[in-house]
Amino acid sequence: MVKINKSEYILSAAWQSQWPQESYPEICLAGRSNVGKSSFINAMVNRKALAKVSATPGKTRTLNFYNINDALYFVDVPGYGYAKVNDDTIKQFGKTMETYIHKRQTLCGMILIVDYRHKPTKDDCLMYHFMKSQGVPVIVVATKEDKLKRNDLKKNEKIIKDTLQFDKNDYFIRFSSLKKKGIQEAWNAIYQLCDIDFE
Repeated sequence: MVKINKSEYILSAAWQSQWPQESYPEICLAGRSNVGKSSFINAMVNRKALAKVSATPGKTRTLNFYNINDALYFVDVPGYGYAKVNDDTIKQFGKTMETYIHKRQTLCGMILIVDYRHKPTKDDCLMYHFMKSQGVPVIVVATKEDKLKRNDLKKNEKIIKDTLQFDKNDYFIRFSSLKKKGIQEAWNAIYQLCDIDFE
């Protein structure tokens, strides 16, 4: 099991000039608003509130950088697909993401967080295919695995993969923040993409 010796929030950046120096491999985390990105981050580092869970879905509009073990950055990107976000904000989010993906040399992959219980949204599919078009490897993390009956796990996994047109070279991980399931599998995938070893 991975040992997290250090996990800390570094900064929130609205503009490229605010990004931290490129020093560690980076994994960005994307998903629709309120899908559970903060809960995923907290479960991965075994802390209750490293990443704050927003009471207002769609509120986060910056790239949030987290230092993990002085070996890796998690970069939490703005959630998408929330109805109350206006068109200007959506356009700015698109520009921010494009700039980050094109300019950030240390980006090693993306974790796309989806709800295991539901078919991926149009926005999920757009994000997945945008990253694939840029040559960025993707780890699809299906959260809330504990909410499904055992008989539905394979069926829902197939629905998610078919909807995304999932690339078999990518990773698919069943995850539950509540039951701490999928954490080691997620770390294994991250290790491979970043070519690092915390041990």
